[in-house]
Amino acid sequence: MSPSVGVVIPTRGHRPEHLRAATRAALGQVCSGSVEVVVVVDGTDTAGVTDQLADFLARGAGTTSRSVRVVANRRLPGLPGARNTGIEALDTDLVAFCDDDDEWAPGKLAAQMGALAARPGAEFASCAIEIEYGSRSVRRLAGTSSITRAHLLRSRMAMVHSSTFLFRRGAFLVDESAPNGQNEDWDLALRAAERRPIVHVDRPLVRVRWGASQYATRWADRIAGLEWMLARHPDLAVDPRGAARVYGQIAFHNAALGRRREAGRWALRAFTVRRGEPRTPIALAVAAGLVSAHTVLGALHHRGHGI
Repeated sequence: MSPSVGVVIPTRGHRPEHLRAATRAALGQVCSGSVEVVVVVDGTDTAGVTDQLADFLARGAGTTSRSVRVVANRRLPGLPGARNTGIEALDTDLVAFCDDDDEWAPGKLAAQMGALAARPGAEFASCAIEIEYGSRSVRRLAGTSSITRAHLLRSRMAMVHSSTFLFRRGAFLVDESAPNGQNEDWDLALRAAERRPIVHVDRPLVRVRWGASQYATRWADRIAGLEWMLARHPDLAVDPRGAARVYGQIAFHNAALGRRREAGRWALRAFTVRRGEPRTPIALAVAAGLVSAHTVLGALHHRGHGI
């Protein structure tokens, strides 16, 4: 018997067309197991989101093996609490995440479920992504079928994205102490990889839309999230490349806030552990006013990369 899958889609209800597309793609998965979608509404009334999904709810998604529910976030406000609310609302064998502005390819679940089944004891799966930014699309592949904690310490690995996550229900919850929901997905992936390697399907089976994220330019939140990660995962500072990347990011975000002294301090830390860290000169250029942080991000996002 094929495993059942519960799909958690957190939303604030402000992207109705994207939410409908994400829900439709989850319900349309070509897999033999049942699929239950739980849309978790965070920070607003569920009535508006229920109206947005009225046709899905009214027709029961067209089949007894596909269903949709809309529930309110019953835990801490924010993305981690919304995701945990969804997990707790499900009794399926597997749980998957999808952001309300992302979209799965039809064979996403089948490919990941097959990969999990081929690895006895595996608990967690991801897949490659296609990043959409404006009119441009960029594929991000991992180049491997197995992602370890060492991989995720050395690089954030953009393709290990929350909208690709599929894992065994009961194995994990999201850490709600993440500052304003920052890096809760990276933390979850690190914890999963610490238990067993993440099974990765290196095909772009999720379309990730960049440009609409509410976190894109919340510089102070990003700093707090990275400092939280350094405190929670001290081994992030062990690999020189991984440590320099995080220090360079913190330097950049401080520069974006106009905190030149803090930007310089973190840039020096990045340079000390890895002289070739590219974020160091970028952060210093932003701190010196030679280029704006928004210009830098726009150029990077156009290439399918973040800072």
